Amino acid sequence: MAPGEKLDPLPDTFILQPPVFHPVVPYVTTIFGGLRAGKMVMLQGEVPLDARRFQVDFQCGCSLHPRPDIAIHFNPRFHTTKPHVICNTLHNERWQAEARWPRLALQRGASFFLLFLFGNEEMKVSVNGQHFLHYRYRLPLSRVDTLGIFGDILVKAVGFLNINPFAEGGSEYPVGHPFQLRSPRLEVPCSRPLPRGLWPGQVIVVRGLVLPEPKDFTLSLLDEAAHVLVTLRASFTDRTLTWVSSWGRKKLISAPFLFYPQRFFEVLLLCQEGGLKLALNGQGLGATSLGQQALERLRELRVSGGVQLYCVHY
Repeated sequence: MAPGEKLDPLPDTFILQPPVFHPVVPYVTTIFGGLRAGKMVMLQGEVPLDARRFQVDFQCGCSLHPRPDIAIHFNPRFHTTKPHVICNTLHNERWQAEARWPRLALQRGASFFLLFLFGNEEMKVSVNGQHFLHYRYRLPLSRVDTLGIFGDILVKAVGFLNINPFAEGGSEYPVGHPFQLRSPRLEVPCSRPLPRGLWPGQVIVVRGLVLPEPKDFTLSLLDEAAHVLVTLRASFTDRTLTWVSSWGRKKLISAPFLFYPQRFFEVLLLCQEGGLKLALNGQGLGATSLGQQALERLRELRVSGGVQLYCVHY
């Protein structure tokens, strides 16, 4: 990218934001691009032993006076005889009728992994990978632009994700893997073993942040002899995406270039019979061919280039 070059603004559907590690509660932040069907918010943390209650609010703004509307209020309560969760909506500073779930899937003194999945008409919540509740919207989801976390909770990470765009490998909560909190930023270049190779339905997830002055980004898959069988390469010089095969053949990916300096990114590779399908920031962008025998022989995943890595999962 030339000095002083101005990039076209990304459409809202492509906007992602970096994860936040160990925020201080109460914590309020803007949701980049707002909420829409197809987004997920991940919350990883721990409930203190003496916790009474906490709440996660998806708000329409962040004003103090008047109090903003809260489209979705998720409120676990531990101090009652029977711990439970309340969901509700605040509109014009008035609470509407409560929705209550009596079997609280969270415990005092225990770690948890919450995933909020936003559909067209309702939000679904999973706790530690298991579906827990669903709550129908009472205010338009498009009005939500702020996340607020309050009360008795220790937050280790907050992530903003997209639903897996691959119908073949889809499930209710497909890509909400916990972040690696002991080392939030992985070393680059990064290498990960693939002891069993790849098989149909498997999804590789790579999340990170592009550096201010990047040159390139590569994701390579190698066999047991350390031969590179296929590479996904992003060039920041000419802003192109290409597949590079083991014999050097290049195939240009005709799609928006979603790697922007100082922007968060998410790469998904879905393994299927005969090749790999690619998605960037939740948008499916095409596929490349790779024989099933070659997929089974793969033993290493390498990531390099001008990025900071937060997550490599497969």
